[in-house]
Amino acid sequence: MQLITERLFLIPLQPDGMRTLLARTTDPELIQPYTDMLDLSLAHPEQWVWYTAWGLYQNDSGDWVGDLCFKGLPENGQPEIGYGLLPEYEHQGYATEAVRAACRWAFEQPGVTAVEAETDPDHAASQAVLHRVGFVPTGTVGAEGLFCAKSLDSIAKSALSPLHLPQLVP
Repeated sequence: MQLITERLFLIPLQPDGMRTLLARTTDPELIQPYTDMLDLSLAHPEQWVWYTAWGLYQNDSGDWVGDLCFKGLPENGQPEIGYGLLPEYEHQGYATEAVRAACRWAFEQPGVTAVEAETDPDHAASQAVLHRVGFVPTGTVGAEGLFCAKSLDSIAKSALSPLHLPQLVP
């Protein structure tokens, strides 16, 4: 399965892909989250796509741009999304494109009513990504920072060109 956007393709990583990602990760702050993603995707094989990292790759070159993940699919139907890019791909719209595609995919899944995200109150670029995709601040501060939510209504009202809609490829 993969999502295809104007400039990216997004692929949820199978366990071997997660192990490869872990092996090449040099950022100590990412080792534990990636380990948790792998462990949870293996513990929940029926919902692995909600726990694993999704690789973000450039369409034209196949280069790794970054990754995103959902942090499980809770019973309330409001998964949380997280994302990150390699520094050389920041500030080029890739995060916005990837988060938009992943949210659209999530809203096509049964039972999903909202997607949530947290961002550091001082991280203006991440807040801008969420704003462009249609997230709105909830006024709550969570463990990772400012808490934002995106409802199905907000995505339906967002002005997205048909050229930017992701395509699902099995």
